[in-house]
Formats: sequence, C-alpha cells, structure tokens
Amino acid sequence: PADADPPAAPGPVAVLGPEPTWATAADVVVVGSGIAGLTVALRCAEAGRRTVVVTKALLDDGSTRWAQGGIAAALGPGDTPEQHRDDSLTAGAGLCDEAAVRTLVTEGPDAVRRLMATGARFDTAADGTIALTREGGHHRRRIAHAGGDATGAEISRALVAAVRAAGIEVVEHALALDLLTDADGRAAGVSLHVMGEGRHDGVGAVHAPVVVLATGGMGQVFSATTNPAVSTGDGVALALRAGAEVSDLEFVQFHPTVLWLGPDAQGQQPLISEAVRGEGAHLVDGDGGRFMVGRHELAELAPRDIVAKGIMRRMRETGASHMYLDGRHFGAAMWERRFPTILASCRSHGIDPVTEPIPVAPAAHYASGGVRTDLRGRTGVPGLYACGEVACTGVHGANRLASNSLLEGLVFA
Repeated sequence: PADADPPAAPGPVAVLGPEPTWATAADVVVVGSGIAGLTVALRCAEAGRRTVVVTKALLDDGSTRWAQGGIAAALGPGDTPEQHRDDSLTAGAGLCDEAAVRTLVTEGPDAVRRLMATGARFDTAADGTIALTREGGHHRRRIAHAGGDATGAEISRALVAAVRAAGIEVVEHALALDLLTDADGRAAGVSLHVMGEGRHDGVGAVHAPVVVLATGGMGQVFSATTNPAVSTGDGVALALRAGAEVSDLEFVQFHPTVLWLGPDAQGQQPLISEAVRGEGAHLVDGDGGRFMVGRHELAELAPRDIVAKGIMRRMRETGASHMYLDGRHFGAAMWERRFPTILASCRSHGIDPVTEPIPVAPAAHYASGGVRTDLRGRTGVPGLYACGEVACTGVHGANRLASNSLLEGLVFA
C-alpha cells in the first residue's frame, strides 16, 4: 500500500550454519564462470589484482557454453551501432535504459575483438571476414558465430584456457551462501559451501573487498527451460539478502523454439537456435501453414516475445501441444555445416531436420531483469558488483534482443 511504512534497512549479513573451516583472501572474488565472470577475472588479473573465481559446478559449466546462435555487434559493412541500438530499443518494448543500450552497442565491436584476441575463433566468410547471420528483431546480419551453432562452447573454451594460463585461483563445486560485510556495511567477501577435496572442502570463505556476482539466470525456477541445472537464481537471492536492489524480475524471456520432447519433459530442454530461422527456416502449424506471416513485418524473425506469443496463440487455436520449425529446404549439407550441434541433438531424440519439421514450443530462456546496477556494474551495496544475466543494467528492457546477452556479458564485465 502507498501509505505503508518502508521496510527497515537490512543489517549486517549473518552467516547461517556452521563456522567456516577454511578461508582465503583476495582483492576480488568473482562468483560465476560464464562469459561475464571469466572476463571480469581476466581483466582484474591483468590489472594486478589477486582474483579468485568460485563456481558451484565446474569452470565451464555455466550457461555460456550452451549458447548456440552467436554474439551481436555492428561488425558488418553498412551496419552501425545506431542501427543496433534501434533494434535493441524496439525489442525492449520501450523499457530499455537508453544510456545502457548506447554503451552496449558502441563498445560492443571492440569487446568482440578483444574476445578474439583472447583466443576465441569465430566462423569466417570466403574473404576471411567474420561470417555474420541474422536473428529475430535484427534488421541486419550482425550475429557472429563459431562452430556453426556452437558459439558459446567456443567462447567458454577460449576464456577457460585464458584463465588457466593466467594462473587465476579457481574454487569449483562452491555454492556461494552469503555476502560477508564489514562494520560499515561494505562487501568483505563471500561464504561458501564447497563439495571438494583437501583445503577447499566444507564451509569456507573468500575474504575480499570486492565481490562480483556473475551467476547467470534462474531458468530452473520453471518446469521447462533452456538453462543448465546451475541456473537457479543464486546471485539474485544472495544480493537480496545483502540488501541490494533488484529490478524487472518479471521480464523472463521465453525462447520461441525449444525442442518439444513431450508433455512430461522437465528441466533443461534442447534449444533450437533463432539462427535457424535467421537462415530461412519457417514456423508452421500441423497443416504446414506459416502462421507468423501477417502477424509482424519480420514474420518468424520478429522479437522473441512476439514469436513466442504467436506460437502459443496458434497452439490454443488448433488445440496442438506444439508447432513445427521447417528447415527441410536447407538440405543435408547445410544442416551438417551450419547447425551440426542442433542436427545431432535432434537426431539423438529421433527427429531428422533434413527430412522432417522439428516439433517446437516456447520455454523459459533468459532473465532480462536481475540485480540493479549502474553502467559500471555497481550495486547499492558498496563493494558488491554484478554483471551478465544476474544483473539488470537496463539494456534489455522487457525483452532481450537476440544475441545481446553474450555481448552484455563482455561489455559490462
């Protein structure tokens, strides 16, 4: 109610459970090991800061390695950051922070080049330039990809190798419990529960004046999602307990085309990248009709919320449990060259995209909101930062533009 008393300011964070049995110290502790977390760790280490990365699974087990489509940036001839900005603002349904979007699109191209300098290898065209594709909401081909449809796996490989080469300390199988704070309420590290061996086992702590949350999303809150098992909203929960603000948590993006595995399928579902539609595949109903034509000027390449709604409407109209993505006209050679990961995934479930349409339905995919930050990643708690999917910088508004997620992780990290 408008006349209700405001909530009391949070006090010092209490660490629940047993006392820590081990502790280590650093200048910076990064919680999470996706594109954002590993980029932060590398940049901090380059600046001479002793950095520790903690992750609740293995170093390469975050959401990044599951990304298929690619990373968006104005890298192609005739493309400009302004055009990328306009597409991002349109997809965000009027709720983006324009300053944040401007930062994303203007710093994006150089961020991608730095990633390449780190060792990430993107697919190239015949003339040696970066091969670019198109995805939903984009009016130009501006999506750089790797391994056809294994962009995230390549980025993760390159960043993990760089972190290992830099000698950055990593604590795996470490669940971050709570933010540690000093008497003035500043971040002082994190408490952890580690299922490991030797020194890093049991309840422990990393003491550091700077804590960076890069824990990814919360897709596992939903019964069907594209997110891996580690995406359970830990970072948002930790930040809330520490007194940080969160924003736009209601804006959870559902990916329109996830492989439909039956009514009882739960947990992580195989993603069918938007790039498949970007290369010309069509969404059709059970009778073969292209139901997105006429619903939006971009048809199957409309922003994701529009396509997901279009699929759900057609499912309700026809009483069907799913729709279909038809890429049979690609032919076997293109499927094998451009989308080998998706092809193998479909075939492992008894579906051959070369000869039959792929059954698809929407599933939870991306948290557009999260821990509220400024353009430097700062939260309202001194010393606590956030970046990547766990953060809400304002760049996504109500609906993330396709392939802006990896770019946000790079730029704001």
